[in-house]
Order: sequence, then C-alpha cells, then structure tokens
Amino acid sequence: MRARYCWLILVPALVSAAPPGRVALGIFSEWGAFRDANPARCFAIATPKRRGDGQWRSFASVGIWPRQRIGGQVHFRLRLPRAPNSPVRLIFADRDFALTGGAADAWAPGPREDAAIIAAMRSSTSMRVAWVSRDGRDRSDGYLLKGVATAIDTAALGCARR
Repeated sequence: MRARYCWLILVPALVSAAPPGRVALGIFSEWGAFRDANPARCFAIATPKRRGDGQWRSFASVGIWPRQRIGGQVHFRLRLPRAPNSPVRLIFADRDFALTGGAADAWAPGPREDAAIIAAMRSSTSMRVAWVSRDGRDRSDGYLLKGVATAIDTAALGCARR
C-alpha cells in the first residue's frame, strides 16, 4: 500500500518535469505512453529492469509518427557505445532479431521487422537488448513487458485523435 502512495506523489512530479508540449497519456505497469506536440509523435517507453552503469540512460520505445505515416517504430538507446561493426540483438525467450543503428541507438532494419518485434513484445513477458561495447565486453539491458501492449495502443490512440 505504501508503494501506491509513493506513485501518487512520484507520477505527477515526473509528468511536471516533462518537456514543454509533452502530454502523459498513461502509465501501464512498466511502460508509459506520451504525446509530443513538436515534432508530432506519440510513443510507448520503458527503462530496463536489469542494467548496469553507463554513459547514457537506456530505454526501449515504440514510436508513432503520424505525419510520416509510421504506425510503430522500435528504438533502443544503449547505455554504452557499441564497438564499431558489432551486432545488436533483441532477444526474446523463443526468438531474436538483428537490429541496426549507430553507436548508442538501435532500430529494426525496416517496417516489416518493426511489426514482427512489436508482435513479439505483445506476446512475451520480457526481452533483452545485447551488444558488445567499445571496450570489448558483452553488455545487455533487460526489459519487462507487462503493460507494453496497453502503452502502445494508448500511444497509437493519442496520435489518432490529432
């Protein structure tokens, strides 16, 4: 019960710290849904449950970009830069995907892979992003997927109304 009261205090503080033009659409367990005015986009986002220290704050997101007619694009921020030309993998219990990207970010290679990843997210309980960092060490961040389907749907509805 005490944790519930902490959330009642914490969530408004987090929302008030959001950039101008950002609207919180809802928090669903591990995932949140938001809408930005400029650029016009909506997204579901979460931070990892299992991660180490890093140069950046890692996250996983699914973005909806109505002006570009993008209905779901996955994006991962890595906490440490990856080694040049090293692969980034998104791993589920029964399936994994090769991602593409830069030093600190990773995406699905295309819309078909975005759709397959989102389907896997909706039907799984967890996922892990794995890469080799510039220092040659294996790294990974683990995400719980409870609430992801509702957050993605809420983000999509948030941009559909615009």
